[in-house]
Amino acid sequence: MPRKAREKSSTGIYHVMLRGINKQTIFEDDEDKRKFLQTLAKCKEVSGFELYGYCLMDNHIHLLVMEKIEGISTIMMRFSSSYVYWYNKKYDRCGHLFQERFRSESVENAAYFIKVLRYIHQNPLKAGLTKCVWEYEWTSIHEYVNKETLTDVEGGLNYFSSNRKVALEWFVVYMQEKNEDYCSNIEERVKLTDNQVREFLRGEGVTSNSMLQQMDRKKRNAILSNLKKLNGVSVRQLSRITGISKSVIDRLK
Repeated sequence: MPRKAREKSSTGIYHVMLRGINKQTIFEDDEDKRKFLQTLAKCKEVSGFELYGYCLMDNHIHLLVMEKIEGISTIMMRFSSSYVYWYNKKYDRCGHLFQERFRSESVENAAYFIKVLRYIHQNPLKAGLTKCVWEYEWTSIHEYVNKETLTDVEGGLNYFSSNRKVALEWFVVYMQEKNEDYCSNIEERVKLTDNQVREFLRGEGVTSNSMLQQMDRKKRNAILSNLKKLNGVSVRQLSRITGISKSVIDRLK
């Protein structure tokens, strides 16, 4: 089956994710992450792109990039191949490190730009690696509030306000807001099987539907609320598995 053509951005701005092949680790230590950022900086000089945001996780990378001189595919190939060459030499390995094709989505307006920027900065938070966005070291959020080194901070803040002081205030507040943001072309949707959901229920001490249905309502609702928080389940699926109506589950927070 032929690949779907990459969506072309009318603004030249893309949210990009690069993942390790088979989801393997691409950063073994902090030196690897520093080297990646150094490689990105050198390629930025050559390719002339603007970088508004980044997040380095152990097995994947998020970038918010605006192409200028070179197209996004050339940009990604340039710095990824350079980093892989260094990585393979350091760890005495050969072959691919990244998945063959990076994921990307176009960013067409200001509203989606700031949403993506927050999504990138909150990636470690939502992954449970930190308790707030300011604690994780390897994102561009620190360049916005401290010293700019690699990130084009001015370009990013302009999406909040043309007034630098106001923009920074809005940025700080917005980056910390709780949300359920989802970037459809970037994330790989995870869908739990019915058996996996039942396994979670057994872990909560629930061995049958009748046991859950006859349980004290407060305790039952607490279990259902935890189920809803699982990545990859739907209200329809939970209703089918538990025998509890969709409307009841849907009202739970």
